[in-house]
Amino acid sequence: MIMAIDMGNTNIVIGCIDNEKTYFVERLSTDPSKTELEYAIGFKTVLELYNIDVTQIEGAIISSVVPQLVNIIRRAVEKIIGHRPYVVGPGLKTGLNILMDNPRQVGSDLIVDAVAAVKEYGAPVIIIDVGTATTVSVVDKNRSYIGGMILPGVRVSVDSLVSRTSQLPRIGLEAPKKCIGKNTIDCMKSGVIFGNAACLDGLIDRIEDELGYPARAVATGGLARVLIPHCRKKITLDDELLLKGLKILYDKNTESSKN
Repeated sequence: MIMAIDMGNTNIVIGCIDNEKTYFVERLSTDPSKTELEYAIGFKTVLELYNIDVTQIEGAIISSVVPQLVNIIRRAVEKIIGHRPYVVGPGLKTGLNILMDNPRQVGSDLIVDAVAAVKEYGAPVIIIDVGTATTVSVVDKNRSYIGGMILPGVRVSVDSLVSRTSQLPRIGLEAPKKCIGKNTIDCMKSGVIFGNAACLDGLIDRIEDELGYPARAVATGGLARVLIPHCRKKITLDDELLLKGLKILYDKNTESSKN
């Protein structure tokens, strides 16, 4: 069993996974003001909630889009499990051919998602990660990561809309009963949910046009379940995609270090 951690701008996703199953997936808040000890206590509490004995954990791997917290999280994990975790980034073997202008600038979470999607679903594949930002990554039929797009996240869009208008209220992220809203709140919900779903449908069409062939679409991320059911395209939901990718990378690099 390994401990897999994905540190995003809003949440830190933590899980334990082995070759048989994922034991749990939980989220903690990303907080730059927290100390190494505070993060260690948070991780230890989650493990205890799921009755995971730290002696069962053979190692760990971290993916992060918050560079200033990487070393703090790394030390917190090492304090709990006694093993120095891998960190996704330069020097870590991914097995993915990244055809970007600057491969080092590609977010580690995007690489991890792509590695898992290719192994689980094959190529070509379009990976949608719905979080603080909504990201779309494309792996072509040659199993090469060729790029994608970044959109404002659902919650970010709503918060921006509300903060910049005097008469629009804060809303939940539930879909309204009808697309054509009859009141302000339903109009906002329709725009946010159906508008973002239609955006993803349209992007998939444009990606496939540019590729010249169809591609399977897979979605993950904290808000994927809010949007994807309202898309008209067939998109597979996989909440554990990133943890699966981290396990794949952990195994690849552990095997490599033994040879």
